[in-house]
Amino acid sequence: MIPKVKELKLIAMYLYISDIYKNELMYSCLRFSNNSEPEFTDAEVMTIYLYAMHLEQRFKVKQIYGYASDHLRSWFPLLPSYEAFNMRLNRLGEAFKLLSTNLVSTFVPSDCI
Repeated sequence: MIPKVKELKLIAMYLYISDIYKNELMYSCLRFSNNSEPEFTDAEVMTIYLYAMHLEQRFKVKQIYGYASDHLRSWFPLLPSYEAFNMRLNRLGEAFKLLSTNLVSTFVPSDCI
């Protein structure tokens, strides 16, 4: 169980990433296979990764997956195995690059202009 404040941050982060993923990021990591629309989405992978790094200060993939498995399973019931999570995360490198570009350009501090 996570505190209410962190739950709200998780929801906001997921909605933001999901929106950007549908509009921009999905084109950088298209799948041309029978599994082109997995039940556990790329937006969910990205959300778990960024949430655990930002709010829980977990920086290794094994720690991130362990945290998600222990504390976020109710939010992400279709969380795959560690191996599948790690493989999906590795395939999203270009999407993370585009997301970071989007975040920097959207949330640039006023004194950096």
